[in-house]
Amino acid sequence: MVERGIAVIRPAQLARLLASQQTTGDGGPAAGEAAGLARAGGSGGFTAARGAGAGGAVRDRARHTPAYQALADGIRVLVLEGRVPVGARLPAERELATALAVSRTTVATAFEALREAGFLESRRGAGSWITFPAGSPLPARGLGPLPPERAGQLIDLGYASLPAPEPWLTRAVRGATEALPPYAMTHGDYPAGLPALRQTLAERYTARGVPTMPEQIMVTTGAMGATDAIISLFAPRGERVAVESPSYANILQLLRDAGARLVPVAMAEGTGGWDVARWRQVLREAVPRLAYVVADFHNPTGALADEESRRALTTAARAAGSVLLVDETMAELRLDADLDEPGAMPRPVCAFDPAGSTVITVGSASKAFWAGLRVGWVRAAPETIRRLVAARAYADLGTPVLEQLALNWLLTTGGWEEAVGLRRAQAAANRAALVAAVRSRLPDWEFTVPRGGLTLWVRAGGLSGSRIAAAGEEAGVRVPSGPRFGVDGAFEGYLRLPFTVGGPLAEEAADRLARAVALVRAGAGAHTAVQRGLIA
Repeated sequence: MVERGIAVIRPAQLARLLASQQTTGDGGPAAGEAAGLARAGGSGGFTAARGAGAGGAVRDRARHTPAYQALADGIRVLVLEGRVPVGARLPAERELATALAVSRTTVATAFEALREAGFLESRRGAGSWITFPAGSPLPARGLGPLPPERAGQLIDLGYASLPAPEPWLTRAVRGATEALPPYAMTHGDYPAGLPALRQTLAERYTARGVPTMPEQIMVTTGAMGATDAIISLFAPRGERVAVESPSYANILQLLRDAGARLVPVAMAEGTGGWDVARWRQVLREAVPRLAYVVADFHNPTGALADEESRRALTTAARAAGSVLLVDETMAELRLDADLDEPGAMPRPVCAFDPAGSTVITVGSASKAFWAGLRVGWVRAAPETIRRLVAARAYADLGTPVLEQLALNWLLTTGGWEEAVGLRRAQAAANRAALVAAVRSRLPDWEFTVPRGGLTLWVRAGGLSGSRIAAAGEEAGVRVPSGPRFGVDGAFEGYLRLPFTVGGPLAEEAADRLARAVALVRAGAGAHTAVQRGLIA
């Protein structure tokens, strides 16, 4: 039983989310526009900022379907996407009708349709709240791997991760087992990480031109564990956190769950990286306590920030007193051959703050090697590391010793370079296959081919990414829509496609996406049945 009333959806908030589904190729409202809508509130401010507004979105779909059905479909898509959580309380009918500039009868009939479909429950005097049809697994709010039992039913483009690069995983586990006996004689708790691995990681930063001591390193349970610990320390509930727009979906959800006040900063066009002028303005005016960025092969756009942008952003963060949290999980996944030349890759962001007082860096083995090796790390000032280690006593205590030994074996034997080389070759081949297939089957989709990373950020020909994602489940392909990577419904016209499939499977994935597009164009994208095992 899902607890009802865990969140309250305000009329203006639901209006913004519904309006974002009206897409004409612009990817939904920009981050600044969404913030303006939040301040405006109500139907008047909404209409002024968005033209037809949410009511226009409902009326636009109503050309082909009854207005109440268009509204019900819009809410159902938001639930399937996880943007309106199960258990959330919806506005009263009269308030929502005013916000949407539609009749109360339209709202009442839409609510009745949702109740009949199992998406809504109501009680006199208690209001209406979101439910999910009986017998269907709840949609996930984050992005996770497809359950193994569904692997034969769908092509999974929802998860940016590749199978382990064998034989290196097996060799690393054997090496870890051989190194284990001395550690087995101890208590096994290493809150800061194994000393040998901390030393190895520090030496790797030093080799990259950033002198680092082991005291500046903490080993964590994956990059998410590292980021969670940093958020808890630097951005308690209610603090402002600046984020790229778009940004990594799981981190955005982690920040929301932590009670952060997100301040989105638009990326430059294509894969150009950061808009440094906008970042300076946000850091100066909003003064966020924390800023989360991905400088190397950004997730989801694949952008690579140049060296001057890295220097400028570090300087701006230092002047504002903001902590710059830099995610380096994609840093080693350069796919274009010329980036292997000496000096071709920009220096790490932490090179412009080697003491680690402004820049905190997070790394991980999961993207460059294998997601099943849940080992991450933090590079920061020694005092910050001590505070993170002290707080860990109330969290997970430490990262599994055997996995740390496996990573240390890889990093000290040359196995890491060999394995990452295999990973790059596989990702580059997959990228070429996916790009060719999408260009062939979906020629009106727009994108810039990134120089590295694992993801392609696609503008979906003026259609709703959420509706394509919902129809994709019926067409046999699982894909995350753009709003997962934005704030307040931004990027509705986008999809993220990872380089996880290649060859004929990439062609089949593009064929299924084309079928999903056809379903949406035929008006079926919002009406698709709830799929068992759906992870949106």
